[in-house]
Amino acid sequence: MGLWKREAWRLLLLAGSGLAVGWLLSHAWAGLALGLGACLAFHLHQLRRLHRWLTLTPQAEPPATTGIWGDLLDRLYRYQKGQRHTQERLLGIIKRVQESSEAMRDSVVMLDGHGDMEWWNSAAERMLGLRAAHDRGHHITNLVRDPRFIDYFHARDYREPLTLPSPIDEQMVLQFQITLYGDDERLLMARDITRLHRLEEMRRDFVANVSHELRTPLTVLAGYLETYATYADQLPPRFARGVGRMQEQTVRMQSLVSDLLLLSKLEIERGGADHAPLAMSALLASVQRDAEALSGGRHTLEVEQSEARALVGSEQEIRSALSNLAFNAVRYTPEGSHIVLRWRPQGDGACLEVEDNGEGIDPVHLPRLTERFYRVDKGRSAATGGTGLGLAIVKHVLLRHDARLEIDSRPGQGARFRCLFPASRLLEPQLIEQ
Repeated sequence: MGLWKREAWRLLLLAGSGLAVGWLLSHAWAGLALGLGACLAFHLHQLRRLHRWLTLTPQAEPPATTGIWGDLLDRLYRYQKGQRHTQERLLGIIKRVQESSEAMRDSVVMLDGHGDMEWWNSAAERMLGLRAAHDRGHHITNLVRDPRFIDYFHARDYREPLTLPSPIDEQMVLQFQITLYGDDERLLMARDITRLHRLEEMRRDFVANVSHELRTPLTVLAGYLETYATYADQLPPRFARGVGRMQEQTVRMQSLVSDLLLLSKLEIERGGADHAPLAMSALLASVQRDAEALSGGRHTLEVEQSEARALVGSEQEIRSALSNLAFNAVRYTPEGSHIVLRWRPQGDGACLEVEDNGEGIDPVHLPRLTERFYRVDKGRSAATGGTGLGLAIVKHVLLRHDARLEIDSRPGQGARFRCLFPASRLLEPQLIEQ
């Protein structure tokens, strides 16, 4: 308030002086106007100095003056200085982020809210072929035009990465991961996984080749053992028991080889050629009969269907997935358990479930159940004749049908294996007839 009081007194002093001089000269109002004009001229002069400082030399110290103008200039200078320090600090942070991004081997691309590219590191130029001269400001799908990437980008479900070949080199395999941040902006990262991809291909080929080569010797062994088993009554008891055990293990090895070959097929082949609307009621009834045969009357199996739409997919693959779930329920639940095969609506899509009231599974095992050869109880699993590949097969079948597997189980409360299919995989009954 002190500055404002001094400015008010200065204004009154100038006006009073002009009024006094004008009164002495018999022109009081002219003197008052002259005093107010002098005050206005002073403020216009200070305003001009402020304008020249801000436009010509904003980095220099402000012009020296007193009163409210001096305080205003000092405050502007301190504010401007603070803003420069803040700007320098932010620019330093941005520079360090860019330098650290440049040091990364992975591609980093910053996208605005529309998906246009704002900045990227040098790795992105090597992997994606981006060029700063003419690509900045373009939409990312103009550079990465693979339909799978476009669907992934617009789906906005970035929980899982996407694996695709590089847009500039088909021999380079990239893993894309998008993260949402800020005001609907995106951070795209691409990692070169060519070496890992080739190792995975080598592993799949090795498993497929070995499994294929094992089929012939196992078939020969099974044939001879079956011949020996027909004369088991003529063999010594020790030999007869040995032949029976060898038959059991040969059958188990044949099942293991068949599952390994099926897994390799699911991993290598793209699929889709045999997809058609499936008669779900007939499929459920067929799997129910197979599961009842495996159970031998030790379990009660029931089918429930409340979804009228048909599932579009491969009958062989869906049957394999559903059979694995049903056979697991038979193998790993005690005698007298109740098992339900269910096809029902789930949101916009539909759900294929296998539910039992058996002993249940500890939740600690659930995240790993779809891993190859993972067993909750190794001793009991080996005794039931399972291969340890059933749920891995289910997982791959569902991935090929745009679906996912959910497992809900608690010890003593049974288990529910739920296959969730999107609405795009369903077909109305009237459309099937047409």
